[in-house]
Amino acid sequence: MDLQHIGLIGYGEVGKTFALGLQSQPGVASVGAWDLKFAQAATREAERAHAAQHGVTAHASAAALCTACDLVISAVTASHTLEVAEEVAPHIRPGTLFLDLNSASPGTKQQAAALIDARGAHYVEAGVMTSVPPYGIRVPMLLGGAQAPALAAVLQAWGMDATPVSEQLGVASAIKMCRSVMIKGLEALVIESYTTARQYGVEAHVLPTLAETFPSIDWEKQGSYFFSRVVQHGQRRSEEMHEAARTVREASVEPLMASAIAHKQAAVAAMAREGVFAGLPKDAPWQDYADRVLAHLAKDQGAL
Repeated sequence: MDLQHIGLIGYGEVGKTFALGLQSQPGVASVGAWDLKFAQAATREAERAHAAQHGVTAHASAAALCTACDLVISAVTASHTLEVAEEVAPHIRPGTLFLDLNSASPGTKQQAAALIDARGAHYVEAGVMTSVPPYGIRVPMLLGGAQAPALAAVLQAWGMDATPVSEQLGVASAIKMCRSVMIKGLEALVIESYTTARQYGVEAHVLPTLAETFPSIDWEKQGSYFFSRVVQHGQRRSEEMHEAARTVREASVEPLMASAIAHKQAAVAAMAREGVFAGLPKDAPWQDYADRVLAHLAKDQGAL
């Protein structure tokens, strides 16, 4: 499998990380990207400048990227997973590998695959199993699809942690989504529990009881991390949890918890957009985040 020209659909945090990390890999001749921000007046100059500075070709459209690339990687937010496949399908060349990194349900991935495979290209799903930034392109990924083993071999040669789990589409995504219900659920539970405890002034009693039950977890440190991640990426997490809810529903289970988690993540994301957490460093203690939430709710009389 000869993959010399790589294109990223989506030039956000994940897209930039992969674009920069893949450039230096053996056999890679070029890395390009397409993002709507390349065409929007408010972001065009800065995003294109970033790409140029780092040796990434900023393509004029998804069609132009598809014409130039052997491997197309979709790295957008969950709600745009199928939309990207729809945009790419008319232009992707037969034999091209399409790697879908997005956090979407098995059903959504299967719909996207049908569009790509119908054009003679090869769809491979990826379940990205943890946050990308600490790992870069070496973030653990599970791959699914008929070409998953062959693509995994190439990615592994590039130093990536890619494991093929099934040639059946949907398995890798099911693993990812079921995990997300737990991980994003813990984030939502911590934010709700800690903020409520802070309001009642009982956090000094609550956290020690958590440590007693789960002594391997540093609940102070974990609380701060969870707050910071949701404040930074709540919108993306909310979209992912809507796909997790879809995953649960596709299994004929009522997604009561997954839907509530999506709502909680979205509520924090809305506060972040309103500037509720402006000025707080990423490593701020959880109490600072909770105090901002409580002050906002007292002012707004909303409901977190």
